[in-house]
Amino acid sequence: MTKNLFDKVYTPDVLSCLANLSNDEVFTPPEVVNQMLDMLPQELFENPDTTFLDPACKTGVFLREIAKRLIKGLEPQIPDLQERLDHIFHKQLYGIAITELTSLLSRRGVYCSKYPNSRFSITEFDDAEGNIRFKRTEHTWKDGKCVFCGAGKEQYERGDDLETHAYEFIHVNSPEEIFNMKFDVIIGNPPYHLETGGSGKQARPIYHLFVEKSKKLMPRYISMIMPSRWFAGGMGMDTFRDAMLSDNRIRFLVDFPNAKDCFSGLSISGGVSYFLWDRDKPGDCKFTTVIDGKYDTLVRPLNEFPTLVRYNKAIDIIHKINKISPIMLSKMVSSISPFGLSTKIRGSEKSDNINSIKLYSSEGFNYISDDCIEKGREFINCFKVIVSQTSAEHAGEPSKDGKFRVLTSTMKVALPQEVCTHSYLIIAPCSDKCEADNILGYLKTKFVRFLLLQRMTSIHITKNTFSFVPMQDFSKPWTDKELYVKYNLTQDEIDFIESMIKPMEVE
Repeated sequence: MTKNLFDKVYTPDVLSCLANLSNDEVFTPPEVVNQMLDMLPQELFENPDTTFLDPACKTGVFLREIAKRLIKGLEPQIPDLQERLDHIFHKQLYGIAITELTSLLSRRGVYCSKYPNSRFSITEFDDAEGNIRFKRTEHTWKDGKCVFCGAGKEQYERGDDLETHAYEFIHVNSPEEIFNMKFDVIIGNPPYHLETGGSGKQARPIYHLFVEKSKKLMPRYISMIMPSRWFAGGMGMDTFRDAMLSDNRIRFLVDFPNAKDCFSGLSISGGVSYFLWDRDKPGDCKFTTVIDGKYDTLVRPLNEFPTLVRYNKAIDIIHKINKISPIMLSKMVSSISPFGLSTKIRGSEKSDNINSIKLYSSEGFNYISDDCIEKGREFINCFKVIVSQTSAEHAGEPSKDGKFRVLTSTMKVALPQEVCTHSYLIIAPCSDKCEADNILGYLKTKFVRFLLLQRMTSIHITKNTFSFVPMQDFSKPWTDKELYVKYNLTQDEIDFIESMIKPMEVE
């Protein structure tokens, strides 16, 4: 009887379609939800006292899939179906919707009626919310930003007819008071970011705030799916990254470097991942990388490196390199905007005075007065290699053959009296053109670009991206074959590098 009921009231195909929509609030496919639920101890679904909270309900798919498991698991203890449904939906499942619309959608998906106090609901509540609540919450402004989420006042101070996107779970000091109860499991797919109103209208990550609030509630388990950009920190995420990597209660972490392997048709820069946090059983993490449906798993500590290395097979390669070459190329790489020139600066087409020097921008080269350079002047009169700050891949995704190029073909040797805009990093100083040419050739090797890939979780390349790339004697050129031999790489390790990185012509 249970199986026939849920064949009729649930429609996974509809939610699978919704999961393909592109939005900051990404809908989760039912199959991904069940992969996350599989990480939990399955006896939780046989216990009538286990409580679950989704703090970011959109379709109700997490609560719905949990309900299916509870309906089956509790049958021996509560044989009557309606009694079992009433117990599960009233006593075990709770949700906080992110908008008024998603509250209706979630109730429809969970209770089979957007109004659970109606006769169409599979379990009847006394009110129209049931256990899936939505409370319009306002941001708390200070200096033009929300003190809870960092949203920009200009974008999100709205009238009553528009959503504030001030998500209740992360906009209260005491989230435990929302339902006045403790939860065994907190699980969900939180919103990913909000605009801050800053320069360039950059978006501020907020998914980590849901994780941090969940930890404060100290449930037995936390499981969330979110962008993997936190692996490398940045954009205010360094503290969160360090806390996550050092937290040995993260027992499972499943990473999709290409988000399309998780969310079909959806590009998310740096990929996505989900984890299981186990309050009572700390230990090493079972880390799984999923590429084109293939799973690679290794039990390891997450905090071995400053960033999270997402390919398990790269770990031993990095160990070998560090043992032989402890000094990294990053010491020669500039910070962002090496000469303090914004991407908007284009210079003049002609060299019109004695102080003009060559300027490389994303649109080619022009000329600019030497007097305009206030930063990095020590590098003006030396040879240097310029490298684009964006990678060759869209959203960090490989090409159809599964391989990465990593660096763009725009990198080049810049001569004395040549500078670049914010669009580039520089590797400098180089003693002469021969050394610069050899560094450029080194960057084109598959070996180097593979190591750069291990530090990338977005399309951006920074000084830190080079922290796994070893320094060499650049009085000579280097080839992949020489580098493989120098670092004693096995044929399997060589084959792995070759399988991931596209060739790049070396002049």
